Amino acid sequence: MVLWGGRFAQGPEASAIALSRSVHFDWRLAPYDLRSSMAHLAILKKNGLIQLTDADVILKALKELATEVSVGSFHAIESDEDVHSALERGLTEKLGTVGGALRAGRSRNDQVTTDLRLFSIDHMLEIAFCITTLQSAILEKAAEYVNDPAPGFTHIQHAQPVSFGHELAKHAQAFARDLDRIDDWLSRTSVSSLGAGALAGSSLDLEPIFTAKNLGFASSFANSIDAVSDRDYVAEALFIFAMIGNHLSRIGEEWTIWSSQEFAWAKVADAYSTGSSIMPQKKNPDMAELARGKSGRLVGNLVSVLTMLKGLPFAYNRDLQEDKEPLFDSFDTLFLVLPAISGMVATTDFDREKMAQAAPMGFSLATEIADYLAKKHVPFASAHEAAGKCVALCESSSRELHELTDVEFLAIHPELDGRVRDVLTVDGALNSRTTAGGTAPALVAQQIKVALAENMETQQEIASKRQAFSEMMSA
Repeated sequence: MVLWGGRFAQGPEASAIALSRSVHFDWRLAPYDLRSSMAHLAILKKNGLIQLTDADVILKALKELATEVSVGSFHAIESDEDVHSALERGLTEKLGTVGGALRAGRSRNDQVTTDLRLFSIDHMLEIAFCITTLQSAILEKAAEYVNDPAPGFTHIQHAQPVSFGHELAKHAQAFARDLDRIDDWLSRTSVSSLGAGALAGSSLDLEPIFTAKNLGFASSFANSIDAVSDRDYVAEALFIFAMIGNHLSRIGEEWTIWSSQEFAWAKVADAYSTGSSIMPQKKNPDMAELARGKSGRLVGNLVSVLTMLKGLPFAYNRDLQEDKEPLFDSFDTLFLVLPAISGMVATTDFDREKMAQAAPMGFSLATEIADYLAKKHVPFASAHEAAGKCVALCESSSRELHELTDVEFLAIHPELDGRVRDVLTVDGALNSRTTAGGTAPALVAQQIKVALAENMETQQEIASKRQAFSEMMSA
């Protein structure tokens, strides 16, 4: 079914229909379209724009369609152009011409962006819940390794020892920022477009603010032209997803490296690994690698929509049909990746002994020498130089820093006495890092405790929002 055609002498060619048709991907908007139709019907009925008896039978038919769509007994057919025309076909099949009365004061232009906002809010709340689940897995795993030292890295080179719990917990902070972005996005996206019509509003008494409240939006549009052309919320959602993808990719990279034979720190559970079709000994961290690979897809979807929107004339243009598939694909991708990575993180075991043995390697305690001198009021540039000379001497004589003699320490710097060995221990280095956010195990334990409490609070807020949205949809 098409919703236009009166002024055309002939119908479109098959190739034009195929290019124009979107119902094969926008059908997933059907539940939201039906709910927005009920809100539109409510204002038509309230302001006497439709006969009360017609309004009642249309509402009954819309509810029947909603049930049929949910169980799959009503679906799009080949002649349907898009989700809107498919559902109007369903109404007219039930009610005859009275089914078309619902179109008064409404255009597919304001209808589709309202539906897409509802869809996006619903699914974004689910993404947020999945992120809190991953955060929880990260923090609980980090809590297991608070007191276990490991090398910290910069440039993929040994830098300074850190609590391995601190190393793991860093990922929770990245996802916390993603959740903040989602919260901001929800506020900006909670704007109803219904009532904007094609672009100019309506001469009918539609009360867009009433309709917005009916659909659970925080506000209604301020400019009808902007209302039908705005896809900032799509682009911004895709940016958020790209950032989430990047954060997942960094987990994937670390798990892949840590599970290699060269590191042999991480033992990924069999349930989150795969084997080789030719090499029977292989155990591959494929979930980690897929997380790393899928991030490119998420970035690509963002670039696709930004490119489509660039220089687009205002009001509605058919180019905007291309906003949905990248958005849907990004949602679907994250719904695949997030649970798998949550499970992988929660079930990975780490080799405490190997990490502890590696912690002081690569002269990672050299900074302790510089700090020791700085505490004796030696300018840090000079202290840094002295520590570097200690490393050079150890390299040339195949020794570790604590193996230098008192004479050698003093020869490098007059303030560098043998007591420096007291700070040349991994435990000493860790416990001395007591600045806020630092890696001292006592601090890390408190950081994780605070982060878990914040995670629980966020989960409760998301659950409340999901419940409110569910109640709106079933109203």
